[in-house]
Amino acid sequence: MKRILLIEDEMRLHKVFDELFRAENFELISAYDGESGLNLAQEVIPDLIILDLILPKKGGFEVLKEIKNNPILEKVPVMVLTNVESSYDVGQAFSLGACAYLTKANYSLEEIFQKIKEILKDK
Repeated sequence: MKRILLIEDEMRLHKVFDELFRAENFELISAYDGESGLNLAQEVIPDLIILDLILPKKGGFEVLKEIKNNPILEKVPVMVLTNVESSYDVGQAFSLGACAYLTKANYSLEEIFQKIKEILKDK
């Protein structure tokens, strides 16, 4: 069973992903702020991390940087899923090691889920 850590402060998305992931036999691990997301990532070493950029306690870029600088987590793929659309932020995310960058408003749930499956296919 693939384990996916969702670091996102929007509760609604956790519920939606939980239902989708169960149908695919994926386990969803939820964190609602950057700090607890980092702690959970180190505890469970997920197969994929889905990361929002705007988070309480510790921002997404800081979380991404810490994940990629951590020898235990550096190989875990991180997909950014956010409302932030600036080309600077996209470039910043990729330069810090994100494997994908999707804006919530521009992708359907099906497209997001397809990208998740595509990333996990190689794991």
